[in-house]
Amino acid sequence: MKRVVIVGGGQAGGWAAHTLRSEGFDGAITLVGEEPHPPYERPPLSKAVLAGTAQPASTHLFPADTWAGLNLDWRAGARALRIDRDSHTLHLEGGSALPYDRLLLATGGRPRRLPVPGMDLPQVHTLRTLEDAARLGAALQPGGRLLVIGGGWIGLEVAATAHAQGLAVTVIEARPRLCERSVPAEASALLRALHARHGVRVLLGSQVEAITEAEVGVTVRLQDGSELAGDTVVVGVGLVPNDELAREAGLTCADGVCVDAQGRSSDADIYAAGDVARAPNPWAGDAVRMESWQNAQHQGIAVARAMLGQPAEAPPLPWFWSDQFGVNLQVYGVYRPGCHAVMRGRPEEDHFLLFHLHEGRVIAALGANAARDMRLARRLIESGQPVDPAALADPDRPLNRL
Repeated sequence: MKRVVIVGGGQAGGWAAHTLRSEGFDGAITLVGEEPHPPYERPPLSKAVLAGTAQPASTHLFPADTWAGLNLDWRAGARALRIDRDSHTLHLEGGSALPYDRLLLATGGRPRRLPVPGMDLPQVHTLRTLEDAARLGAALQPGGRLLVIGGGWIGLEVAATAHAQGLAVTVIEARPRLCERSVPAEASALLRALHARHGVRVLLGSQVEAITEAEVGVTVRLQDGSELAGDTVVVGVGLVPNDELAREAGLTCADGVCVDAQGRSSDADIYAAGDVARAPNPWAGDAVRMESWQNAQHQGIAVARAMLGQPAEAPPLPWFWSDQFGVNLQVYGVYRPGCHAVMRGRPEEDHFLLFHLHEGRVIAALGANAARDMRLARRLIESGQPVDPAALADPDRPLNRL
């Protein structure tokens, strides 16, 4: 292996390039990224960057000297068009052709669009890039009215950030509860209560029918005929994996590029990592596509090592976090429908742990302002040991003795 080409300059692609070098690869590495920025982290976009308390450069994965020291052929602002698997060549817009021995697809995803009129209005935003954050941040003016369509993690973070800046915020969620895919009903209710206490209006089971311009701002019309007035709209209804390159090249895909435990696709010389990859995950009990900072970094590192012939690395216990209204929320594990929920702590004071039990074992946990206890919860999940739900709920019983 002398030539590696990486398509995608985000978390997974950046860490793959860094790992190849740190593991001793001295061949050619070409990194193709559609954005003009070096690889950066996306979680701050809905929080500190959007609020203007962090500069865009603070999100970069690596210091400038480290980035320069990787000795990459960095193709910023470049778009990959086609993979020629027979000749092992990646073709770029503009006519460039990049030969490869190994190709990594770390193309991420793009915000899902609502299939309703009005998505292209200038007052309607999505949030995925630094440019998106800058544009949205400029629109969030104190005293303004923000309508957030989508009650997932991104939508709730934007709602919390905008409220802290003095905007009146309404969250519109089509499903019957918030963050339905990732947490149980008890956690959804706690999230709704958190936002309600801070004055954010939350509408559940509300389908958007159209977005139209008004004399001032915009109007969002719901399927029940009601209308909501706002100055700015943010749409956060999920991510579509950018797997078109793989599909057109004939690789096996299913809502993302299907890969094995080493990140290898159905073509032995092509790998995938990050938001675009559907990979086996024992914690989820199936092959899944995970959209998280942790997953993108782990897969980028693991795939780079696999390219160098190192053994497959087992996925870590899934973990993600969110900051809303000064409350740090962390989730370990993978929630499964039908699990038994056990509360520990004081939810009314935003200090608690909510455990999810399946067949007497903790499989996931959500914690609010409980970083130390969440580390112990992680050990409980990883151990797979049976626990007594009553002891788990008792704050006087130390977690490290269960």
